Amino acid sequence: MRIVTLQVRHDTAKYANATGECDGLFALQLPGVARDLVLIDNALPKHYEERLGPGRVLIGGSNAHWEFSGWDCGIAYLGRRIYDYDLVHLATSAFRALYVRYLDRFDADMLGAVLGRGAAVGHIDYFNERVILRGRSLQSWIRSSFMFLPPAELRLLGSLVSIDDQASFFSGNPDAPFRSSAPLSANYQKYILDWLTGSGTGQGVEWHSRFGLTPESLAFFEAKAAAILNEQMLSVRLRAQGCALVDATWLATRRIRSPAGHPLDAIPSWRRQVTTRDTDAAPQCLMAK
Repeated sequence: MRIVTLQVRHDTAKYANATGECDGLFALQLPGVARDLVLIDNALPKHYEERLGPGRVLIGGSNAHWEFSGWDCGIAYLGRRIYDYDLVHLATSAFRALYVRYLDRFDADMLGAVLGRGAAVGHIDYFNERVILRGRSLQSWIRSSFMFLPPAELRLLGSLVSIDDQASFFSGNPDAPFRSSAPLSANYQKYILDWLTGSGTGQGVEWHSRFGLTPESLAFFEAKAAAILNEQMLSVRLRAQGCALVDATWLATRRIRSPAGHPLDAIPSWRRQVTTRDTDAAPQCLMAK
């Protein structure tokens, strides 16, 4: 199996050892995998390129849309060479923030189960109810900070930036940050506000970096909210092109419970996956939503 990691960072001030931690995960859990690394630093100019060793390069990126524009730079750098790999691994420097136990599930057997299939593997997050974004309904998505998918699915997407017109979403007013005409449902706006500035989304988890919404913090709020929209729209677009979203814990669970060598059958809905993974299972009431 050949994998290329596209890891995005913005200098090393906040997550100084993120690349080393990612390397360590592969060394421990996927030791037989042939892996290359394209490290994209959005604080460096686009033309920057530095060889870090065999199969490892540091390049400059674009912070216009945070990690999503950075990944676009990495994909452009690889060009047709991206098809030399079985899987592309997208990662950010913050991949060990919040819930991380799913990371322990990745190994060659688990990833091998989806080779040759239109499937993206990572941790599936979800809201308690559906939301609407640009007329599309969504409730679950793959956390984009650590996910694997086939090169063909990635190239079919084109740009990973889905939300590039922030002016249509945000009002410029910290007291009511979303436009009244913003193309996202009221409950979606509340989820974003509560996640970034309040007590979370009603699932007993709070964001580690929440902040008060003021004129001074408004620009950061808009950029972070746009990143959330881009992350979740990425899953919407993957599903729309026929790519299945696969929860890493569910897939590892499935491999443990299946006979050796048994191929992966049809991939069930995200609800079935998150309620049958063997740890941190979602409440069974989700099955009725």
